[in-house]
Amino acid sequence: MSEPKFRDLATPGVGSEDVAPDAGGPGRGPEAPMRPDGTPGLPLDAALVDGRFPGREAERIPELHEVECPPQLRERIEELMARYPDRRSASIPALWAVQRLHGWCTPEGIRQAAAVMRVTPAYLESVASFYDLLHTKPAGTQRVLVCTNISCWMRGGDQLLEAFCEAGGCDATEAGHGGSVSADGEVYISGFECLGACDLAPMASINERYFGPLETGEAATAIEQLRSGAEVLPERALEKRPLAGGPEGEPDPRVARRPPAADAEASEEGSP
Repeated sequence: MSEPKFRDLATPGVGSEDVAPDAGGPGRGPEAPMRPDGTPGLPLDAALVDGRFPGREAERIPELHEVECPPQLRERIEELMARYPDRRSASIPALWAVQRLHGWCTPEGIRQAAAVMRVTPAYLESVASFYDLLHTKPAGTQRVLVCTNISCWMRGGDQLLEAFCEAGGCDATEAGHGGSVSADGEVYISGFECLGACDLAPMASINERYFGPLETGEAATAIEQLRSGAEVLPERALEKRPLAGGPEGEPDPRVARRPPAADAEASEEGSP
């Protein structure tokens, strides 16, 4: 009885007769293609791709001269890559830069970022499709995220989401399950878990700025201001709040303050 053959991945040609001879020899993939700048590209295992997807070619990394990448996008992505030892660590901020420029992660924008980062478009698309703040299809020009987690929910977060949907012309059910875009394609509204601003509950992120606490009646005002280009709810903007430790404001009338004489008397009574 002959002994079974085991594939030795470490030794070329041993137990690897199943690899097509045109894939670079037994047990080997094709040699890495050279880029125009003389640096080696990533090897493509054509035999593996052809075996799993007959007739489909392995996706390659686009070259910069093949895509029209806006200079400001290229500079931004290169700046982001310089912050990390592995360029792939810049994938999320790079896609965010694509979205800021194009409005969403368009196929062409993903190709532009892939050419700069030297990765395949499929790799960046897999990242973009995983995170719900990155959009792989048009998602409006005005974006509203309403927090519906425990603190905001207890203070009317669900009702606030419904009020925004009614004012913006979005479907409340869709907004609670991945987001909804208005019929004119301008407003995107979605429930969100969680925006991390429990002290503002109930609150919302409007075009990446935090607002709260919000009343349901203020949703219509915010949508109207968004559509008209006016400043949105300035009195509810987190950025307008004074910083902790800043200049002392007017005393809160709800807090009772004892006169200095009472404090001195209490101090004398407590001394030995």
